[in-house]
Amino acid sequence: MTTTGPLPIRLYQFPLSGHSHRVHLFLSLLDIPHEAIYVDLPGKAHKTPDFLTMNPFGQVPVIDDNGTILADANAILVYLASRYDNGRWLPQAPVTAARIQRWLSVAAGPLYLGPCCARLATLFGADIDTDRAIRQSHDLLTIMEAGLSTSDFLVGNTPTLADIAMYSYTAHAPEGNVSLTPYPHVQQWLSRIEALPGFIAMEVSPVGLNAREKQA
Repeated sequence: MTTTGPLPIRLYQFPLSGHSHRVHLFLSLLDIPHEAIYVDLPGKAHKTPDFLTMNPFGQVPVIDDNGTILADANAILVYLASRYDNGRWLPQAPVTAARIQRWLSVAAGPLYLGPCCARLATLFGADIDTDRAIRQSHDLLTIMEAGLSTSDFLVGNTPTLADIAMYSYTAHAPEGNVSLTPYPHVQQWLSRIEALPGFIAMEVSPVGLNAREKQA
């Protein structure tokens, strides 16, 4: 009798989505077998009936873990850490867990309204108040810079889900015309994440400040 183990996790994603990269990165850091499935956002594949059965909000990412289907990047991070990790990425100590949750909320709020939205305007032509998004980006980066001046990662000196949730759109902020030059501690933090075993990068797009550097 032939037996087979669990199938790889199926990750429905769009390569230029920071939310998708957030999950793809964490799967890679955990060394979990997975299959990345391209969702054609420009072609509205995320609005088809089949996709909407997985996520009625019509957004990537979505995972299918052997029949367990979950949407929302931060929710997926919590699920993966709770099921497949030993507490390293999502410690259960009350204060530490609360501080991580705070950054997950920041990733869904100020990070989205700042660096993510600024990038949406340059990369996808979204109708965004770019001045406001850039201003909010620098407000957030100023707070991050201050915190990272006294610790290696966002919650102490070891990486947690907080860092994974905040990494992708922070690293790609220049694509939305948000310079990281004034924030050396943020840049050092990005480098620490990029040095982690299993790190995978998100594709860099030649827009925003990246386009200017290419022309220089």
